[in-house]
Order: sequence, then C-alpha cells, then structure tokens
Amino acid sequence: MKAQIGQLMQQAQRMQEDMKRAQEEIARMEVTGSAGGGMVTVVMTGAHEVRRVKIDPKLVADDLEMTEDLIAAAVNDAVNKIAQVSKDKLGGVTAGLNLPAGMKLPF
Repeated sequence: MKAQIGQLMQQAQRMQEDMKRAQEEIARMEVTGSAGGGMVTVVMTGAHEVRRVKIDPKLVADDLEMTEDLIAAAVNDAVNKIAQVSKDKLGGVTAGLNLPAGMKLPF
C-alpha cells in the first residue's frame, strides 16, 4: 500500500510540473480571433491580453454599431480558441494519472 501511495505521489508531482509547463506555454501563445469574414481580427495571448486589433477601413465608414459588434465577436472568438487549446493541453496532462476510486483533483 505504501508503495502505491508513493507511486501516486510521484505521478502527481510529475503531473503538476507538466501542468505548470503547459500553463506557461498557453500564456505565451497567441491566437487570432476574427469576425465578419475577416473584416475584424483580434490577436490575443493565452493570458487574455489583446495584442492587436485590425479593422477593415470600409467597415468603420459604413456602420459603427456593426463594427463594435464585430470587435466583440472577434474578441470572443479568440477567448474561445484559448479555452479550447487550454482544455486540449491541460486535459492531456492528467490523462495517464490512475487515481483510486473516489479521489479527485486537486487533492
């Protein structure tokens, strides 16, 4: 039993280190969200910092309210992409962990 607990603790420590690395990688990455068929694009880091916003000049001249809506949609698109990448990367970190029945993370 002691050996199993020791092995589980080692596995959990490796998982914690892998998770930290994955979180740091996610924070450094950049994703591009877009809306209006690319008329508005937003570049955002995995830490949800907006780096760039690009708006097609024709869009601003036509309809300010639609421009504002498309900016919001592009930001939301970027946020959703970050959420999916985070789920994919962090889900893989815990994939090999064999927890005893009833035990859940975090401990």
